[in-house]
Amino acid sequence: MRSFDHAVRQTDAPLPDHPGQTYDFAPPDESEPRSPSRSLFGEILDWMLAPLLLLWPLSLAVTYLIAQSIANGPFDHTLQTNAYVLAQQVHRDGARASLALPPAALDFLRADSAGQIYYQVLGAHGELLGGTPDLPLPPEDAHSPIGVVHLRDGTLKGNDIRIAYLYVQLPPATPGAAVEPGTSALVQVGETLERRNRLANAIIKGVILPQFIVLPLAIVLVWFGLTRGLAPLHALREHIRARRPDDLSPLQAERAPPEIAPLVGSLNELLGRLEQSMQMQQRFIADAAHQLKTPLAGLRTQAELALRQLSPDELRRSLSQIAASSEQAARLANQLLALARTENSARDPSAFSAIPLDALTRNAVQNWFEAARARQIDLGYEAPAQPLTLTGHALMLREMLNNLIDNAIRYTPVGGSVTVRLRPAADGESVLIEVEDTGPGIPIAEREHVFERFYRILGSGSDGSGLGLAIVREIVQIHRGDIVIAEPHSPHPGTTSGTLIRVSLPLAPAPTTSPPAVPS
Repeated sequence: MRSFDHAVRQTDAPLPDHPGQTYDFAPPDESEPRSPSRSLFGEILDWMLAPLLLLWPLSLAVTYLIAQSIANGPFDHTLQTNAYVLAQQVHRDGARASLALPPAALDFLRADSAGQIYYQVLGAHGELLGGTPDLPLPPEDAHSPIGVVHLRDGTLKGNDIRIAYLYVQLPPATPGAAVEPGTSALVQVGETLERRNRLANAIIKGVILPQFIVLPLAIVLVWFGLTRGLAPLHALREHIRARRPDDLSPLQAERAPPEIAPLVGSLNELLGRLEQSMQMQQRFIADAAHQLKTPLAGLRTQAELALRQLSPDELRRSLSQIAASSEQAARLANQLLALARTENSARDPSAFSAIPLDALTRNAVQNWFEAARARQIDLGYEAPAQPLTLTGHALMLREMLNNLIDNAIRYTPVGGSVTVRLRPAADGESVLIEVEDTGPGIPIAEREHVFERFYRILGSGSDGSGLGLAIVREIVQIHRGDIVIAEPHSPHPGTTSGTLIRVSLPLAPAPTTSPPAVPS
């Protein structure tokens, strides 16, 4: 062998069955408790009703404050008026101030004092001129202008009251004399808050009671609106439930609302993938049944013929044909299983990992060394100058190399040569795998058809099944690569034919640690 012996000497350690680095796509642990999923109806209802129910108490509080402000306005105005009227009844009697109330005003104050009205008039020296003696005084630091009414809150006998007060300037003792400083009387009129609270409560009841009717009505309307809004989803569910199990036709997205159209589109994509998967399974079953029928029929014919043979030589010949037919059937079954495994592996991203392609290729060539020597074929391997790593499926890549090498050895005549090359591409982003042989070659018109399933070139004289290159193309496409049949680099001496199959695969980033081993 040419460069293969050197390649074998480079790999001394056995290669394990699984690569050491894989992507973590493990399913979730079924033993962990799962939180129950929320319904879309309940989720939307919560987001609509929760703010409404939270804002309702806030609305009540704001309504209460507004009602208190509305109720305080007229009562405060009346209280100020009463204080002005009472201040006009304060006079100076000689050296002292006096309070002269008309009988009507006195009756009014007496009647109300039994209920909710209190008044107090203090002279310039704090003496009580009339009214309730224990009415609280204004703050000492309050500097109120003469004749201006002020309002404040206070407490009398444990009850909250509202007080209007002002200071009244007493006239001088002698007419025409200057006003004496510090000769002002204090006039206060207080009122309990009962009537204010009754008015505020009446306002609140008038505003809040309708809300107790409007709020349940709003909840019912929201419930009805959500039910109507989610009706297309229920119709879609019933439409899907009424379908036959084998009906994978696309759903009608034109009739769906714009919000549901993306969901319908995703369902149509899923239905398309399911239909494609079912078609692949049906095609595999049909191909397997069709292709296995011929060798099995041959086995039965050879077995029946062997039963009728009397000569040991004829019997040996029939058994030999049975062995050859059984080997062909077994190879066909293995290739069919490899094709099915390739199609299924394409949907399992967890099987993809960083693969040292140089070690994988060297190992594949080594496995075909005995088969090449039995046919007196020179099998060589031209290794790259440095290790090459890509992200891929190790089993599929090994299946691809095995099919390429097997196909080359099968079509190469005795005494020919098969060369396997591995090198980086000129762009530095992909790797090239080339398998070149000195066989009869593939006509240009047939090069596109040899990648089809069960296609065989007429007159090739090979017992192949027509699945090898189809499997190779499936694996290359899964790895986002490209495969072509090119002209040989250097034909074998004395020949002008041959086949060169070139596979281009994208490289993976260089690993930061030692590369994982390749399955053998």
